[in-house]
Amino acid sequence: MTADLEKSVLVYDVGGSHVAAAVCRGSDYQLGPIVSAPYPAEQTSEAFIAFLHSLGVKASAGFEGVSGAELAFPGPFDFAAGISRMKHKLPFLYGVDQRQALAASFGWQPAQVRFLHDSAAFLLGEIGTGAARSLPRAVGITLGTGIGSAFAIDGRVVTEGAGVPLDGEIWDLPYQDGIVEDYLSTRGIQGSYEERTGTLREVVEIASAVADDPDAAAVFADFGRHLGIALRMVLAVFAPQVVVLGGAISRSAPLFLPAAESQLQGLNLRLLPSTLKDDAPLVGAAVEWFGASR
Repeated sequence: MTADLEKSVLVYDVGGSHVAAAVCRGSDYQLGPIVSAPYPAEQTSEAFIAFLHSLGVKASAGFEGVSGAELAFPGPFDFAAGISRMKHKLPFLYGVDQRQALAASFGWQPAQVRFLHDSAAFLLGEIGTGAARSLPRAVGITLGTGIGSAFAIDGRVVTEGAGVPLDGEIWDLPYQDGIVEDYLSTRGIQGSYEERTGTLREVVEIASAVADDPDAAAVFADFGRHLGIALRMVLAVFAPQVVVLGGAISRSAPLFLPAAESQLQGLNLRLLPSTLKDDAPLVGAAVEWFGASR
């Protein structure tokens, strides 16, 4: 690629129900206007590729020198090949070569379309311009419907090595009478509140009730305690300087951070909410693109 073509990249964050896209500059990882839309009603691979192309065209309007696209996708996904292996989400994309299809729609070469795990994108964004900037060892944890994780050394995501669980994933590690995700997810908070009160509520409702509802406060304190215990179990060997928290539940961090931090004493790490929030995977996709291009 020429120097002109390395100035910016089109980045995507494929979320649970919508997709966001923007152009990001390689010089300072600044995002252009973000275009976001819910999944198309037509559930076919052709419609989804057309949808991604349309978002990309809108996001890149007015930009020159866009070198290609990097897409943050949830797993399971063959990121090297650009092929989804998900059956529980977007099943119509299973086995589809999205690299070829999306490159063709833009008139690009297949090598100009790349993919990475959304958890890795989140952490790389925070390493690029956020809470983990310039730190040698960092971990990203996204808390929402499930729990995502990524590990990085010297600005590169790693999926193996001392202290790194298989593929960098902690969601299915054994924890108490189940797995980590049973406790550190939306269902964990909802289940804990329902067990205490007999009422099923949305997490945001439980969080907003903390000031006047002792059960809600106790649920978030328990969540923080489980988070701290689980992180201590997982991270003692990897020894990161920082753990950055993202995802919808992290927006309620003040309600559970003190309880989590009390379980992490002596590990010499900081537990910080995301600086970039929803922008982190978009920035992280650009960090991966330009890091791989250099």
